[in-house]
Amino acid sequence: MGQMRLDTDPIVQVDRKPKCCFFFFSPKIQANRIVRAQLWVHLRPTEEATTVFLQISRLTPVTDGGRHIRIRSLKIDVNAGATSWQSIDVKQVLAVWLRQPETNWGIEINAFDAKGNDLAVTSVEAGEDGLLPFMEVKISEGPKRIRRDSGLDCDENSSESRCCRYPLTVDFEDFGWDWIIAPKRYKANYCSGECDFMHLQKYPHTHLVNKANPRGTAGPCCTPTKMSPINMLYFNGKEQIIYGKIPSMVVDRCGCS
Repeated sequence: MGQMRLDTDPIVQVDRKPKCCFFFFSPKIQANRIVRAQLWVHLRPTEEATTVFLQISRLTPVTDGGRHIRIRSLKIDVNAGATSWQSIDVKQVLAVWLRQPETNWGIEINAFDAKGNDLAVTSVEAGEDGLLPFMEVKISEGPKRIRRDSGLDCDENSSESRCCRYPLTVDFEDFGWDWIIAPKRYKANYCSGECDFMHLQKYPHTHLVNKANPRGTAGPCCTPTKMSPINMLYFNGKEQIIYGKIPSMVVDRCGCS
């Protein structure tokens, strides 16, 4: 799975006034490969517990009257004095925008409480850096070309004793790491197995050191020979969203070294 964050450009003209929010999309994203699309909105605190209605409206060109067409709404109960991030499914509207880019004139985001106050952070005020709305999009990856030196892949039912890559899913929620927004879980994989004499021929230095060192060495080990990063969204200590690429998080290939 691939995952990406799409930030907003808050300058969208509707009735000659700037409105939030507009999202830019890479032409590489294909509508039929969208797995999930979530719009994340930060809500300002209220003085008392209340019900908030989060509303997402699609905007139309000024030449078309600058209409607001509501596409999604969500009812949320919030506690007094609490800020929060809320998400709403926008997969369908994203699919339309990708198939018909000319219809993407942005969306208006509102979160009205019982008194009619809009709690949605759609423009930055003092102390609100990093709190603008963003869209989390997960897309399926295309089939990867298999290389001859891709190494062995096994599962828990395999009888293979040689060095092999095994599947392993890491679930951050099991660790209690609720500060990670996405991914909640990912396929990390791991290496395990024996490295026999045939592998030593590929790494003669390791073999010679093992024989010559009177103390002995561990010999060749089954270890990752290729790793790849993952993209991650998480909160920092100020409840701001951080987006980064964390290196060496997925084992792609195992070998003896």
